[in-house]
Order: sequence, then structure tokens, then C-alpha cells
Amino acid sequence: MTPFGERLRALRRARGMRQKDLAEALQISAAYLSALEHGRRGTPTPGLVHQVNEVFGLIWDDAEEIALLARESRPKVRLDTGGLDPAKTALANRLARVLGGLPAEAVAEITAVLDRHAAAPRAASPAFGDARRRARPR
Repeated sequence: MTPFGERLRALRRARGMRQKDLAEALQISAAYLSALEHGRRGTPTPGLVHQVNEVFGLIWDDAEEIALLARESRPKVRLDTGGLDPAKTALANRLARVLGGLPAEAVAEITAVLDRHAAAPRAASPAFGDARRRARPR
């Protein structure tokens, strides 16, 4: 499941809607909605995100949160570590191998470390900026 799919499902359930009803309101198929909720489909289009906000009456921070979750909901991510030092390539490969088995606490710890270091000035880590530009969905 993706962050967007999880939030979409929570919104739908909180309003007592069936997938079929939400799919109809969004003018998409129930199968596509199910795939979005379960993370089997990639990032939704900005138009669909706008429709979700309209259907649920989301504005300001809530609407912005949905858009952010949509951007961070690529279930298939590719990271090119070419040109980075070997330790960074090893980390990327190890994370790819073990990510599915990590407990929620470990994911939160890793996320916190990344957040701390991503907030640091980029001049301190020029390779970081290069890796971010090369990271793209499949």
C-alpha cells in the first residue's frame, strides 16, 4: 500500500463509502480505485488528486497533504547510484533487499535519520543532490 492509497482508503471508510461509490464519484473504475488503494498503481495524476479533494471537501492543509502523499506514492522506484561511492551503492542495494521485512519502528528511525541529513546544507554533500536528480520512478 502507498501513503496515498492508505489515506484515500481512510477517507473513504470514514465517510462510509464503498469503493464502487467513490469510483463513480471520481469517474474512474472500481478496479483502478482498488489498485490505487492497494499500491498496485503508481502516482495518481494531479487531476485525480484534485477530484479527490473535491469529493471529500478537502481544502488548505488537508488538500496539500493529499497532493504530497500522491507525489510520494510511487510503488516502483529506481535509484541510479552510478558515480556515488561504493558505500552508498551498498546501502541502496541493502535497503532494497530488506525493506519489506523492516518493522515500523526501524522504518521510522531510518526516516528520521534521512530527514536530519536531508535538512543539512547540500554543499556539505554534493553527491546527495546528484542522486536525487537521478532518482525516478519506473
